[in-house]
Amino acid sequence: MNSVDLSATRFLQVNPLAQGATELVLNRPEVHNAFNDEMIAELQAVFNQLAHDDQVRSLILKANGRHFSAGADLGWMRRMANHSYQDNLQDASELAKMLQALNEFPKPTIAIVQGAAYGGAVGLVACCDMVIATPKAQFCLSEVKLGLVPAVISPYVIQAMGARAARRYFLSAETIDVETAEQLGLVHLVAQPEELPAITDRLCQRYSSNGPEAMKAAKQLIHQVVNMPIGPALTEYTQQLIADIRASAEGKEGLSAFLEKRKPAWQEESQHV
Repeated sequence: MNSVDLSATRFLQVNPLAQGATELVLNRPEVHNAFNDEMIAELQAVFNQLAHDDQVRSLILKANGRHFSAGADLGWMRRMANHSYQDNLQDASELAKMLQALNEFPKPTIAIVQGAAYGGAVGLVACCDMVIATPKAQFCLSEVKLGLVPAVISPYVIQAMGARAARRYFLSAETIDVETAEQLGLVHLVAQPEELPAITDRLCQRYSSNGPEAMKAAKQLIHQVVNMPIGPALTEYTQQLIADIRASAEGKEGLSAFLEKRKPAWQEESQHV
């Protein structure tokens, strides 16, 4: 994997925080953080690099400016409309790889949403483990207004809000207010802007108290269970997983620490990150 200079990205800011948290900030406020092919490539590269960084224990995805993201950059979309089918297929492939990298990120991810999250930005939100939004945040799957469909983001958005809600919002392109987004499961928590630092700090502290490998395995478990029917194969997978975890160094350390009434080693390590 090629290393990325995290201080030299054009459209992103990467800020290490306490307790092993890293803040990844969308930084195109002049166009409401709309993303183009370059920003997508930067996101994918940063996700992949941070995924392999043992110093990173959790990831906070947020944005500068009034809005989280307006979705796809219209100039980029206009250019792609004049390109060939193969060019558009390759372009969609890069977006898909970026979303997959976020969805499968092996550490807890938190999205903080203010203002608008439109189009593809809803896909970014849906790929995160925890979503916190401000009271004025709003969401919209606006693609059909442009004669398009939310194709690449659809697996993640439908998993987040359900197929029934997707039938409504994919077809109507109506704005989803934050209360409705919370009811649908797209948003987990609504908080005032001034409350966000304390809330995210508490969340990251909670994550740093948990076994890193256990959280990684828990995320993989969710993906497997969602995508497999209940039956012998899934039952065998869950049995093997818990056996592997119990026999792992982290599993043994966690149980020993509990029985000995002490902090597990990973908590001590997180305090020095």
